[in-house]
Amino acid sequence: QTQLTESGGGSVQAGGSLRLSCTTSGPVYGSACVAWFRQTPGKQREAVAAIRPAPPATYYTDSLKARFSISQDQAKKMVYLQMNRLKPEDSAMYHCAVFSGFCGGCNWNQASVYGYWSQGTQVTVSS
Repeated sequence: QTQLTESGGGSVQAGGSLRLSCTTSGPVYGSACVAWFRQTPGKQREAVAAIRPAPPATYYTDSLKARFSISQDQAKKMVYLQMNRLKPEDSAMYHCAVFSGFCGGCNWNQASVYGYWSQGTQVTVSS
């Protein structure tokens, strides 16, 4: 069973930065994706970024890729989301998730394919 625990949320002023961390456990295939999603009240979960170990790849929502960066530390089994130049509209509950199938550009941003989700960490950006 795959279990996920995230941390790093908090409150920050617009223009600031935060780094979220996701610790994974259990078996994960190389073709799988570990992704970050975010959700605000009244909206569907929005994909932020994902990373695939093998073949190595990263994916980003186009509107966020200039400010956000996803990375991993395989030895620690951790995935990170570096968020820079934060804006009030970035405020949301952020979750990490694992898709254990064959993850690629055609499906990485589809919340329905992810089977494992973290509890979530709140990010609040004030103007």
